[in-house]
Amino acid sequence: MAGFISDVRASANGLLIRAAVIAAIGGLLFGYDTGVISGALLFIKKDLHANSTEQEWIVSVLLLGAIIGALISGFLADKISRKWTKVGSGCVYFFAAIGCALSVSVPMLIGFRLVLGIAVGTASFVSPLYISEVAPPRVRGGLVSFNQLAVTTGILIAYLVNFAFQDVPGTWRWMLGIAALPGAALATGMLTVPHTPRWLAQVGREDDARKVLVELRESDEEADVDAELDDIRKANENEAGSKVKDLFSPKIRPLIVIGLALAVAQQFVGVNTVIYYAPTILSDTGLNTSSSLAQTVSVGITNVVFTIVAVMLLDKVGRRTLLLIGTVGLTVALAVLGVYFTVPALQHSAGYVALIGLLLFMASFAIGLGPVFWLMISEIFPSGVRSKAMSVSTMTNWAANFIVAGTFLTLNGLITRQGTFFLYTAIGVAAFLFFLFRVPETKGRSLEQIQTELVHDDAKG
Repeated sequence: MAGFISDVRASANGLLIRAAVIAAIGGLLFGYDTGVISGALLFIKKDLHANSTEQEWIVSVLLLGAIIGALISGFLADKISRKWTKVGSGCVYFFAAIGCALSVSVPMLIGFRLVLGIAVGTASFVSPLYISEVAPPRVRGGLVSFNQLAVTTGILIAYLVNFAFQDVPGTWRWMLGIAALPGAALATGMLTVPHTPRWLAQVGREDDARKVLVELRESDEEADVDAELDDIRKANENEAGSKVKDLFSPKIRPLIVIGLALAVAQQFVGVNTVIYYAPTILSDTGLNTSSSLAQTVSVGITNVVFTIVAVMLLDKVGRRTLLLIGTVGLTVALAVLGVYFTVPALQHSAGYVALIGLLLFMASFAIGLGPVFWLMISEIFPSGVRSKAMSVSTMTNWAANFIVAGTFLTLNGLITRQGTFFLYTAIGVAAFLFFLFRVPETKGRSLEQIQTELVHDDAKG
């Protein structure tokens, strides 16, 4: 912890920290809505008489909206800037959250959650992109992971809100309506921070880019603004005129494969079934609604604590090492959950085993796949196609999320609860093997150095 703080003090000033924290509110939107629906669903299904299919749609339609948001966000981030795209997503989220709280029917709620999802998908894409483009290499991993920390904090806040409002008249309406607050905070906060220097240089505003770099690197004695701006200029020249079709070129395709594999693996190991359905899983162990919500808070706390650990270690230990360690841990946890739901004796007398499995899963995910996916897709792609490639990776992530969240209850019926967790276990094993042989290390290098080493050197080879 002390090492990370000292590096931040040496490399970052107040503006840089403020910009990273405000941009990370986009992750908070994602996290809060992901977590809050898990508790709200227990009350929505009674109040609006939602059947199992309607419950799945209430959960998963947000993810469908997020796919749309991720699809358009790459274009918007290049066209109107990273900054204004985030301002817009905060405004849309604010109004959609209020609409969700005021819904009087399942179709109305589904409609507003679709719009909410568009805002979430847009914000979740632009947050790591914005932070990666303003952060210096030495602390980029930790600062970009502020976004994942915000995601986990949002989930924890949602769990606490669920627990606090379970006996309040209106229950789920309060749970969903409170989401308007971080939406407003994102929209207003982004008005106070600058555009990224890389976007400014990309649109020909180099004087403004230099001015922003000077402000962002003011406290960093090792910073060479002119050299950094020159690297940005050269990277832009190398990637000038890049189009969507370039994502499929021989030099970019291997990086796209890595981005898509990380995106799919992050969801197909079942993380959001744990987040969305944690109260449901725990209630299946024999706990009542109140106890399930209380135990779920411990899952949220674990998520936050180990994300903080990841923030401290990503720039020290490296992205790849934490990714491999975390994937092993979550795979073991999924196997534990599979065994728990297979053995009746455990379910009758050892409900704590399920909780241990959930906690181990969240701890492992929080130090590995959780932050590393968002961090690496903001680092590995060259500047000319970065927003487009990140948009495709984010869209794939949300599509995978949609598939997993929308099929979890159905899978439970088809192959049993334990069968579902064993399926996720097998996916975890496959993901580990892919990461071991294909994912590179990116810590300690500038975005331009990564671009040169991963793209142009490979092209020469």
